[in-house]
Amino acid sequence: MRTPAKGKTAVRQTAAKKLGYIRKNWQLYIFFLMPALLLTVIFKYLPMGGVLIAFEDYNVIDGIFGSEWVGLEYFRRFLSSPDFMNYLMNTLKLSLFGLLWGFPVPIILALLLNRIRLAGIRKKIQLLIYAPNFISVIVLCGMVRMFLSPVGPINQVLGIDTNWMTMPESFRTIYIASGIWQSAGWASIMYTAALSNASKDLEEAAIVDGANIFQQIRYVELPAIKNIIVIQFILQAGNIMSIGFEKAYALQTDMNLPASEILSTYVYKIGLLNGDYGYSTAVGLFNSVINVILLIAVNWVVKKLNEGEGL
Repeated sequence: MRTPAKGKTAVRQTAAKKLGYIRKNWQLYIFFLMPALLLTVIFKYLPMGGVLIAFEDYNVIDGIFGSEWVGLEYFRRFLSSPDFMNYLMNTLKLSLFGLLWGFPVPIILALLLNRIRLAGIRKKIQLLIYAPNFISVIVLCGMVRMFLSPVGPINQVLGIDTNWMTMPESFRTIYIASGIWQSAGWASIMYTAALSNASKDLEEAAIVDGANIFQQIRYVELPAIKNIIVIQFILQAGNIMSIGFEKAYALQTDMNLPASEILSTYVYKIGLLNGDYGYSTAVGLFNSVINVILLIAVNWVVKKLNEGEGL
């Protein structure tokens, strides 16, 4: 029988052999890692230098290093803007309500799919709920506009002629519901895969002991996907301020602007349409900083509530 000391020695010897092999053939590792490292540096790290634009009166001709330095002027301008709270609250409401209503749906779908014992029927249902994920955002928004138009099928069924896309109070519901329909099925894949690791013996024992479906889910299936749920919640909660620009902009109309104008669409209009690059970069940087703070805060809270396990 192997003792703990011998086991540790074997692990150390294996690690030493691997390190020796890496040191001996380091050129090979560099050769294969170099393309990925170069792409990461070029497309991920070098563009970070553009953050300087947020502190400059940027001029395309003078460039980043030749433009006049204005410090925190753009941040003060944005925070003192009368529209600041409106854009911030619109962004937070879309994200928080989307997280509240959208996060549990993939978990519920995975649990329901796990209850289907016939593999053929399960595959057909999975194909049906995965399909919306492959519809592009612009096509999805076009479908939403068509269905909710005054002469669309929704109004015809209800016998009314309401133009839902012009109603600010309807925008959040439309945005969140269409997002759930499109992405919930695909997001359930991770939970479905994790459920395959649930103990069958424990499930059979629970059935023999008379546990109902809800008790089986609570004591057998949910513990199997607990870690995946925690990780996904931290990642989604940390991206609360990072709402996709394309969908919000594609569903936006002049009438629903009070609810649909969010930080990302505001940055697009100020930066690309109006050419105020410094100010738009400052707003985008503010958004990114808030995201990082939220990610760290949510991870800390989850660690406290989940026995020290976080991201």
